[in-house]
Amino acid sequence: METVLKSRKTTVVISPERPTVLIGEKISAAARSDLADALRAGDLSPLREEAEDQVAAGADVLEVNVGAPGIDEVEWLPRAVRMVLESADVPVSIDTSDFAALEAALAIHKELAPEGKPLINSVNGEERYLERILPLAEEYGAAVIGMALDDGGDSLRQGIPQTPEGRLAVAQKIVERAEAEGLPPEDVVIDCMALSVSTDPEAGRVTLEAIRRVRDALGVNMTLGPSNVSFGLPVREKLNWGFTAMALQNGVNCPIVNVSRDREFIMGVDVLLGRDKQGLRFIEAYRERTRDEA
Repeated sequence: METVLKSRKTTVVISPERPTVLIGEKISAAARSDLADALRAGDLSPLREEAEDQVAAGADVLEVNVGAPGIDEVEWLPRAVRMVLESADVPVSIDTSDFAALEAALAIHKELAPEGKPLINSVNGEERYLERILPLAEEYGAAVIGMALDDGGDSLRQGIPQTPEGRLAVAQKIVERAEAEGLPPEDVVIDCMALSVSTDPEAGRVTLEAIRRVRDALGVNMTLGPSNVSFGLPVREKLNWGFTAMALQNGVNCPIVNVSRDREFIMGVDVLLGRDKQGLRFIEAYRERTRDEA
């Protein structure tokens, strides 16, 4: 199954038979106060520099999130999407829970890249998201990330099923509703939701089992924010890498990561899983790095 994403000139194909696609996580005003401060001051240049740096580091797709207090997403999300398309020209993952901002960003993407195909992050099993986001994805020719999250409670964590079977059921629901809206399964990328093992020792195992079950039952491509698993613990990078390797083995093939830190590690996992025949991509990346360091 192939999920095809496009910017103006660049096409990225996500598939279990291909090397892992890297979604760069660092254009996020929600997670980075420096970017949020720049946007509040009306300055997009730090976001542009980050986009260029991530692509230079090997990002295949760039996540774009401007959601932070004091920032009008309807104004700034389309401007950030424009910036990525014009300065980096890689496919974008548009990350927002604001429906108006999402539609404005999709419209500017359509204007700048009429044949392009962005990724929407995200839809979930809640009815209000299914009703609003899936029609937008179909109208603007986008793929969507489907989070294994339903109407289960008053908080994000309460809405995430605590069993692999529960998360598979939500994924199945999203895929079926997407098909009813005209989106084929290859345009739905499932996120089985990584939670911190510091608060739930079973969280990592449940997520990994959910990934395996979704891959076996639905065959769809899958993403994950693996760094969530280590929240609240020391030496997070090592925990994240171990969990990422296991997630890739179970079926994740387009994780959302810090590309400059994680790329070589993930490329090495691709070699071990047979996704990089004879390690040619891994060797070439090593050669490029050593040339740059010389």
